[in-house]
This record gives sequence, structure tokens and C-alpha cells, in this order.
Amino acid sequence: MTHFLGDILRQPEELRRTVEHLSTGNGQSQLDAAVAIVRSARHVYLTGIGSSWHAGLNVSALFQLGARPVYLADAAEVVQFATIPAESVLIVISRSGRSVEIVQLLAKARESGATVIGITNVQDGTLAREAQIPLVIPVALDHAISVNTYTTLALAAGVLAASITGSFGAPLAASLSRSFAAAARAIPGWQVQIENSPWLTPHSVTYFLARGSSLGSAYESRLMWEEGAKSPATAMGAASFRHGPQEIVGKGVRFGIWIDAGKMRDQDLALARDLRKLGASVMLIGQRLPADAADLVFNLPEIPTPWQFLIDIIPAQLTAERLARLSGSDPDTFKLCSFIVEDEAGLLPKTEKG
Repeated sequence: MTHFLGDILRQPEELRRTVEHLSTGNGQSQLDAAVAIVRSARHVYLTGIGSSWHAGLNVSALFQLGARPVYLADAAEVVQFATIPAESVLIVISRSGRSVEIVQLLAKARESGATVIGITNVQDGTLAREAQIPLVIPVALDHAISVNTYTTLALAAGVLAASITGSFGAPLAASLSRSFAAAARAIPGWQVQIENSPWLTPHSVTYFLARGSSLGSAYESRLMWEEGAKSPATAMGAASFRHGPQEIVGKGVRFGIWIDAGKMRDQDLALARDLRKLGASVMLIGQRLPADAADLVFNLPEIPTPWQFLIDIIPAQLTAERLARLSGSDPDTFKLCSFIVEDEAGLLPKTEKG
């Protein structure tokens, strides 16, 4: 078993523990403090980098649906190309809290007089130490590819968003926990589907499409293809794909599409049908999907639609792990990438740059 797969398999339990931590455990007081600060803020930024920015993509939909708009921006862009207004609040997501852009952003926030809410997995990281309100999610760090650190931080940021908008409480926490348990039971069946699926073809052209709170899942899947299978992929909104990029469609092109349970469902199922008619191979992930709607269909257990992103990434993670093995790639080893990026220049170690 790869370390990547081991991290995926423990994920439903880590998600359950995170809900418990934030709703009844030690994290509740810090969550309440963060809610009060955001509700009184004039400007709210939601930011991160890498997988953490993808988590922000998912969670931004919860803010928008609750009529609490936020500025969603990559941390590096905020550092270099934004002036942070006074009385702003920055919700900063980072698993280690030590990435170079996060450290620079903390310095910029201090100079701007902004308040930082840090959502992180590492108690002694720079973000946890310097944020005015640290939300530290205790989870064993992943071996290499971000799995549990991705979804638990997305969950924590989602709980913060829902608490701010008044939609989080004990009933929702219990519902999410039931969904996590159901996802754990579904994993063996998903693995059987994946094992011999012709949708998995090494070194193929792959597009990931989604909407709303699943958009981050599409971007995170693109990253897993690149980190794990060492295979290029791309991700975008399903609507954006229909405005030009569809010219790429042809025989052998792979598509992964997340289907929202409530919005644009019929339109995206029609998109999947047309892609297959044009010779592409399609994977669908969603709730209550027809088994014949695509070449590979993952039906998710029931979960409130805006929170689907917490489990709709799991079939994609399992698929990425299987594709890595089929491709002869090692998903547990990075050739170039550091676990924590603490340098902004180039790709090679300083000793190799000459």
C-alpha cells in the first residue's frame, strides 16, 4: 500500500474528529472568537496557496451563498499586488503555516493593521504563532500529497463560514459526521470500480470541470495528477469550458466532472453526454447519478449540497493513486517539490543552480 492510499483511507475519521473538535471540543472557543471578528470586519480576505487555496475555492461558495462576500485571492498575489485596507480580516489557510508566501503575508498584515485568523494543522508554525486567532486542526500530517491536511482545513474554513452566516449548528455537524461515515463505507466499492476502469489511461490529456463548492475539488485533482501521477492536467469551471476550450475535445481526451446536486445538474449531465458522443471519456462524481451517465460514475452518499466538496474529492484521490501506480510513478516521492516551500526563486536546490 502506498502512503498516499493510507492517508486517503484514514480521511473520513479525520474529518469526523475535526467536526467534533470545532463543534464540541477545544476548538469551539477559538471558532466563536473568529466568528465575532469577521462579523464586525469591513473587509474580509480568504487566502492560501497551493492546496490551501483550493480549499478556499470550495469555501468561498459558502460565504457567497450566505450573503457574506469575501475577497478570494492567492496568498502570493495578495503579498505582491494588493494594498490591504485598515480594519480588514484575513482568513489565512495553510497546513504548515510556514510557506514563504504565508510568512510574508503575516508581515504585510501587521504593517496594514489587519487581523489574521489562521487555519492550520501545525501548532508551532508561524501562522499559528502569529495569527491573532489561530484555529489549529490537530491531524497527523500526510506523507507527501496533501490529503487530510487539505480536507480538514477546508472543513474548518467551511465551519467558520457557516457559523458566520448562521447556518452551522449541532444538526449540521451530526449530518456531516454521518456523511463521512458513509463515505468510509463507500471507499471499498469505489476502489473496485477504479481497479479495472478503462477511464484510467496513463499520460492522457485530462480536464477537470466543476461548479460552486466543488470547484476546488477540480483544482485539487489537477494538482494530484501532477504531484502523484506526474501527468499534466487542467481544471476550470464547467461554464468556462463551454466558452472556447471545448475545441480540445476528441478521442482519448479524459474529463472528470463534478455534478452539483441542486444547480445546473441537467446541463452538466448533457455536457457529459455530448463529450462522450464526441469521443471523449468521462468520469462523473456526484449524488444520485445514473450508472450509465459516464464511463466511470462515482455516486456519493447523501450530504448537504454546499458541503459535497468534503467527500467528492475522495473518489478523485483514489483514482489519482491508482493512476500513479498504472503509470509507474511514485506518489509518495516528490522529484522537485518541497513539502514546505520556503524559497521563492527557481526550482532546484541552491547547490544545483550554479
